[in-house]
Amino acid sequence: MKLDLDTILGAMLIFIPISIAAELLHLNGIIIFFTAALAIVPLAGFMGKATEELSKQVGAGIGGLLNATFGNATELIIAIFALQAGLFEVVKASLTGGIIGNMLLITGCSMFLGGLKREKQTFNSRVQGVNSTMLMIAAVGLVMPALVSHLFDFNTVEALSLGISGILIIAYVASLLFSLKTHKHLYDCGGEECKPHMSRNRAILLLLVTTAVIALESEILVGAVESVSLSLGLSELFIGVIIVAIIGNAAEHSTAILMAMKNNMDLSMGIAMGSSTQIALLIAPVLVFISWFWGNPMDLVFNQFEVVAIIASVVIANMISSDGESNWLEGAQLIALYAMMAVVFFLI
Repeated sequence: MKLDLDTILGAMLIFIPISIAAELLHLNGIIIFFTAALAIVPLAGFMGKATEELSKQVGAGIGGLLNATFGNATELIIAIFALQAGLFEVVKASLTGGIIGNMLLITGCSMFLGGLKREKQTFNSRVQGVNSTMLMIAAVGLVMPALVSHLFDFNTVEALSLGISGILIIAYVASLLFSLKTHKHLYDCGGEECKPHMSRNRAILLLLVTTAVIALESEILVGAVESVSLSLGLSELFIGVIIVAIIGNAAEHSTAILMAMKNNMDLSMGIAMGSSTQIALLIAPVLVFISWFWGNPMDLVFNQFEVVAIIASVVIANMISSDGESNWLEGAQLIALYAMMAVVFFLI
């Protein structure tokens, strides 16, 4: 029997009752953390499917807004529970991990696996040019508070973070207007991938159920972070940048890679680069405002290596994707860069 992605994700749902039981029985924190992590992977996949199916049926405008709202909802939910627990470094690390993971690991795997049997693959360079520019703006916005803080001993980073967060959200809204209204012809969807395969009511129900269960599993996951950090000797920085970031994006990552293997690089690049852009322009600023409303504000001051990692990822990914063509070697180069960064995050 041939296993498809939905079958694998469906089988992984068994980790939902396992993780809940582990939490209720107060088992070892490592068991609780990783069973909750494995439970979130299929939930995130089905949430993404529900959002995608719903967006196909409500028109381009509302569909685009749905994707904007729920595109990285899993990462947002996990981050909100981490904020409540005061794990600011884990939150910022997961943002860093989401950005570099999509740009380097997922884009790299997509180019590598998609290009193994082909001399080259092509994608819309105009669309990627827009995404690349937005990513560069987002990267500058995210690292500016850190640079100002480290270089000038700036004492009002909270106000600076709020101001930059507001500007980033405005820039994101402008990008939505561009893609959904004024230049939507560049993003026209065609082919089998754009036809709905699920009723509207079923998609809404699936979206609501997965969101609720992800919230439950995220609370369990975040509650075990400190225990895992102490037990395995892993820093909260590594847990956030590598483990939490991969968990939140695993199902979406699989889709991007599968699309590349089917030679649909436009969709693959759109998923990977679009997710990084949304994390930088929407998720990070929203978390800053949420924490501010709670009275325990989080700033956008990343540590020095996180700053370097974000800037390097954006620059290298833009260089490789600027010509609208890719091959397996370019994919291997992106994977190698991600691996080097992972080693550094593990050791620092």
